[in-house]
Amino acid sequence: MKEQNLNIRYMVAQLSELSQQEQKLVNRAKAATSNAYANYSHFYVGAALLLGDGRIVIGANQENAAFPSGLCAERSAIFGAQSNYPDQPILALAIAARNGNGFLKSPISPCGACRQVILEMEDRYQRPVRILLYGENGTYCFDSIKDLLPFCFVDSNMKE
Repeated sequence: MKEQNLNIRYMVAQLSELSQQEQKLVNRAKAATSNAYANYSHFYVGAALLLGDGRIVIGANQENAAFPSGLCAERSAIFGAQSNYPDQPILALAIAARNGNGFLKSPISPCGACRQVILEMEDRYQRPVRILLYGENGTYCFDSIKDLLPFCFVDSNMKE
């Protein structure tokens, strides 16, 4: 038996340190929290996608009394983009969350289902999706969802 280590590289940046395009994407994710329907958790999540043509598509979490019939902000944005612009790859995804006290100090990370859907987009378009996780104390920046989903499973795994 041999012990191995897994290292994940990411940057932590203040909003002002991001590129103007990334700042715009994060701000759109923050604004998208206002579109959340979070009647039960009172936890408002917004997502913003940057598509290959420069278009930004937003999503917000949508809850439902018949749990788990709701949908996360990330998948809301991705499925909307894929339904309307299926020929456009997703270049970047920003996520922001707030509760009754305002925007969270530390970033939140996508759930497992959202991570798998983002991974599918990377596999579909054969390009990484830059992930920006916003928090008041800093934004975590990842070059690919694979950084958040080590030992991932994609179509090519079934062909080896």
